[in-house]
Amino acid sequence: MEIAKLITSLPATLSSLIILISAAVPLAGAAADHPLTDDSKCGCFLTNGTSASYFSHHDFYDFRDQGQYARVPPVITSTADTSAADATSDYFKASGWTDRWMLGGWNNSGDAGRSDATVLMINSPNNIYIEKNTDPAAPASQTWLTLRTQRLAGFQTAAEIESVSAGYHFLSMRMLARTVGASGAITAMFTYRGAPALADVQEADLEVRTLDHPRNLVHYTNQPSYTEDGGTVDKATKNATMPYGMDWTSWAVHRFDWTPTTSTWYVDGHVVANISVQTPRDSSKVILNAWSDGGAWAGNMTEQEAAYLQIQWFELVYNSTDPKLRAEGQGNCTSVCSVDETSKQGQPVLLWGNGALSRADGLGSWMVWIPSVLVMGLMLVTS
Repeated sequence: MEIAKLITSLPATLSSLIILISAAVPLAGAAADHPLTDDSKCGCFLTNGTSASYFSHHDFYDFRDQGQYARVPPVITSTADTSAADATSDYFKASGWTDRWMLGGWNNSGDAGRSDATVLMINSPNNIYIEKNTDPAAPASQTWLTLRTQRLAGFQTAAEIESVSAGYHFLSMRMLARTVGASGAITAMFTYRGAPALADVQEADLEVRTLDHPRNLVHYTNQPSYTEDGGTVDKATKNATMPYGMDWTSWAVHRFDWTPTTSTWYVDGHVVANISVQTPRDSSKVILNAWSDGGAWAGNMTEQEAAYLQIQWFELVYNSTDPKLRAEGQGNCTSVCSVDETSKQGQPVLLWGNGALSRADGLGSWMVWIPSVLVMGLMLVTS
């Protein structure tokens, strides 16, 4: 009889005990240091937290030491030139970037009558750039990525980074970021799947409104949060206060976990929102942006003022693994890695599999044998 079938055939209390202990054993090993590895040696990635899940892919974008690309471009003030502007540096022209990301150049001129926007908004690649760290005391990095939005005489110039692929199907994405600048802007990190009908749109977002005071409020929503007739969707939104006395002008790790049943958001490891109403179901794009349109949600920015989303690094683990293969220790999930337990941001560690079970501390052999011994012992007890 297979071990899995044997366990499920035991009395409920015994089978539950075995499953609990077997699941806990790898976590006992996780308490110790795990070896740094690289993505090529990882079959899947296990996240921590309240919505812990297995994902098949990992991407990391590090903007902290990119001095060769650092340049703050002058704002383009012409509506005719801004959307078609060139990328601000070769960083955004390299295949490692262009294979995954697009720099937005669209505008909201087609939204007349469908929104309360009072200002023409134009996205421009010119508003996405690598910037030298100018923090006055103990800079945490040499550079960062900036998304800029600024109110000009005739329009609002804005910034958007959009994934090339719309194939992200469940994920955990994180960014070390802050929002600074004038009132009247929105900065955001979200997943998006468009549809002709509002009710069919699928979106899960984190939004900072620079209009908000005090500056510690962040808005989390499984969209749409409203209906065509002007109603609201109950429990689709949570407005949360940042933990630890922080506000959104402070550097913090903002994290979003999208699983089949729930959207969960964290700030520096602290759960701030958990929404299960209309959680996105289907594969989607990933988007970062900084914008304003003069509407009620964003507010109206004073002419020549600007706001910025600044990001030191951005990380994704995404697309669910096959739970059946994972449970049987087959498929690509024989080597399980973590981006949470690592000592080096962006580089995973090997939790178990492909050599991790024979680690020098000897925990590996116990990870294999303890569940087996428990099963055999309980077989004797129940025989």
